[in-house]
Amino acid sequence: MKALLLTHGTRGDVQPFLALARALRGAGHGALVAGPAASAPLAAEYGVDYHPVDDGPNALMGDPDLDGAMDTGLRGLRGTAEAVKVMRRIKPLMYRVYSDMADAAEGGADLVVHHPGMPGGHIAERLGVPAVPALLQPTWVPTSAFPAAGFPATRVPAALNRTTYRLLALSVRALAPVADRLRAERLGLPRRPGRDDILRQADGAPSTVLQGFSRHLLPAHTGYPDRVHTTGFWFLAAPGAALEPRVEEFLAAGPPPVFIGFSSMPGTDPARSGQVMAGAARAAGVRAVIASGWGGIDASAHSGDDVLVIDKAPHELLFPRCAAVVHHGGDGTTGAALAAGRPQVVCPFWGDQPFWAERAHASGIAVRPLRGQELTAERLAAAVAEAATTTALAERARDRGALARAEPGAEGAVAVLERVRSGLPA
Repeated sequence: MKALLLTHGTRGDVQPFLALARALRGAGHGALVAGPAASAPLAAEYGVDYHPVDDGPNALMGDPDLDGAMDTGLRGLRGTAEAVKVMRRIKPLMYRVYSDMADAAEGGADLVVHHPGMPGGHIAERLGVPAVPALLQPTWVPTSAFPAAGFPATRVPAALNRTTYRLLALSVRALAPVADRLRAERLGLPRRPGRDDILRQADGAPSTVLQGFSRHLLPAHTGYPDRVHTTGFWFLAAPGAALEPRVEEFLAAGPPPVFIGFSSMPGTDPARSGQVMAGAARAAGVRAVIASGWGGIDASAHSGDDVLVIDKAPHELLFPRCAAVVHHGGDGTTGAALAAGRPQVVCPFWGDQPFWAERAHASGIAVRPLRGQELTAERLAAAVAEAATTTALAERARDRGALARAEPGAEGAVAVLERVRSGLPA
């Protein structure tokens, strides 16, 4: 089987697809990932065949004209206006992304696995093969159990939960003119009803759907149809990975520290963020490892015997050795902290992050979320102290971590894809 995997975005959007590609290769299949050019070195590090496409909207990261998106978290009336502004900036950049992905399909494929918003369904239709949506957050398959991840309202009546999925689907429909241009100019496909519905194949049959996250963060009864497979997170273990010697030395020098890091989240005032985080750790009386990530945190002026400042570290190696994990609520970091079995403090900013923050808290593995835009040293210190010292929280996190580690993950996703390719019920 030869699979074409289409994704775009930051590392959190690309890394799970690299994990899936490695799992496919481990099962004897071929896999080509088409993703942003900025992630090509990451793919090379893991030995994954990779077709770099235009970075497109990634080029907007840190654009001061879009600071309002970060400030509002795309919530409320002002957040809705900011979301419209963001989409207007993104839309002109997407045709090059889509066209480059069409180039990646020139070598053919037996099926196309795609991130929502990517032209996987259109390319699969051109190739005459199945398209399999691969979802990294529960945003697309409607359920009455909870509102769609990323829906911009802070509270939604339960009776309207399913409606939120239809409303969020409009964000993909906003790119429909770009997809129609791709169909006409590159793929030679006509317009047809339902062409932008990722939950339907070109012939109208329901799509098999992969969900690369843990069911143990969801309510017990989601009512998902059998064609939806929630496999667990798709983790990418670094080949020959090890912690830096100075990290090992810090870990050995005292009790388990708290990890603090916001990964790829940009920051408007990195120095202030670093001051808040170092100050919070010291006020809570804990040792801390603070990761600067993409530059949203600058705590270099606050390092010392009790605070170690790093660029990054393999989460799968560092998190299990920490007393708690403070993060922004990205799905990948949430999954890594879950699998490590450590209590969490989640400080969401936007997108699906508030959803993961609420689910981690509802699952009993995290303290009450702290909105990232409103962080203070005092609030964070109280949350860190609670996470690092509450026995019941630690026990619950440990138990849920064991359940998450037992999920099939990317290997389970491969088994589903094999059935799809063989025409068997999936």
